[in-house]
Amino acid sequence: MEPQTLANHTRWHPPFHYFILPVMLINFIWAIINCVRAPAWNSAWWIVVSLALLMLTFFVRVNPLRAQDRIIRLEERLRYQQLLSPELGQQAGALSAGQIVALRFAADEELEELVSAVVSGKLTRPAEIKRAIKNWRADTFRV
Repeated sequence: MEPQTLANHTRWHPPFHYFILPVMLINFIWAIINCVRAPAWNSAWWIVVSLALLMLTFFVRVNPLRAQDRIIRLEERLRYQQLLSPELGQQAGALSAGQIVALRFAADEELEELVSAVVSGKLTRPAEIKRAIKNWRADTFRV
């Protein structure tokens, strides 16, 4: 397996991203087209059902990611307790979920420097944090 880096760390799940999601989106659009072509209660109802299926598809993906982010926050806070000074660890409690999730890719050796930069406001957005990481720590157990 290729080593994980900033360039390839995004997780794409082909059955979801390239089949299920497009099919549900096309189904919703097709329901609207059919309703416009032949207005009827049945075709209007199909729009509602198609929208419900599209929303369900979205939630099936987003909710596990939210649970994963909660676990990552917990793991990283434990890591901060082990690797950071007590003062910096306490300041790290103010980091946003996105910042914590981005910092998980930082190797232990550079974590303190990066957390300091985030706490001081030098790095704010997750994308900036990821670009600042020199020694990438792979996370291969993601959803």
